[in-house]
Parts: sequence; C-alpha cells; structure tokens
Amino acid sequence: MILVALGANMPSPVHGSPRATLEAALKALNRSGLKVVARSAWYETAPVPISDQPWFVNGVVAVETALGPAPVLERLHRIEEAFGRVRDIVNGPRVLDLDLLAHGDIVSDGWPSGDWPVLPHPRLHERAFVLQPLADVAPEWRHPVDGRDIREMLAGIGPEQTTRRLP
Repeated sequence: MILVALGANMPSPVHGSPRATLEAALKALNRSGLKVVARSAWYETAPVPISDQPWFVNGVVAVETALGPAPVLERLHRIEEAFGRVRDIVNGPRVLDLDLLAHGDIVSDGWPSGDWPVLPHPRLHERAFVLQPLADVAPEWRHPVDGRDIREMLAGIGPEQTTRRLP
C-alpha cells in the first residue's frame, strides 16, 4: 500500500480554499498516474509546531502505481510545484503539501545514494494530522520499523495537536 498525506492552509489563486485545493490535488494525483484507491475524510488541524498561522486541512490517500518510491516522490513534488508550492519556510504555511508516508513495507534511510526518500516518513508517528486520517484509510496499518499500530501512535501525541473531522 502506498500512502500519501495531503495538507493545505493557504488559499490557492486557482483552486480557492485549502479544501478545494486538496480536492483538485486528488484529481492531479490520478492524472499523474497515481491512482487514488482510498481516501480519508478531511480534517481541520492545528499547525505543528504551534504557531499563529492558519489551521490546515489534512487528509490521507492510498494510491496504486507500478512506480518505485523515488518516482512517486518526484511526481508529488511536481504536483506541489504546479499548484504554486514554494519551499521557503520550514513548517510554514503552504498552498499544498504532499508527503509520501509509506511505499508498501519499504524501510529506507535514503541509502545508498540519497536519492530514495526516507521511508516510512520520518515524523508520521509524531503527527496527529497524519495519523487521524491514516486511520480512515488503513486502520490496521502498522509502522514497519517499530510495529506500533495507529492507535498506539496516537496515544503518544499530546492534546495540543488538535484534529477535527470536517463534514
């Protein structure tokens, strides 16, 4: 199972609200050859780390493709760029964020040449805005390194990471 997190907290001049931008991103994923086969609800989430920037809309999808991790990540970055993503401030506001969370059971630290993504995503277990929607898509998913399930990972996250399911 290939899992991708989606997030946005800034309106897009083309697509509108963060939620509308994420809906458009789902279509862009399919057009890029990453077939969306399952998707979570959308969640309104506090920024991490806590800041005064607008809250995010987040979700997770499962996609199917014959592509390996590096080409999948490359396509995600191209979609972000097409939507106007600028990577200038770490953890800053963004029009669109697409993160490769997992690619099957592959565990990678980027070795041997550094051109593979780190898998699973190195901070997914620390982020309620990823884990809550991930539970919608793959409730039985376990972290391939430490073996914890989503409920166990969520239990380790503090209350400052607020998530609210959107209607």
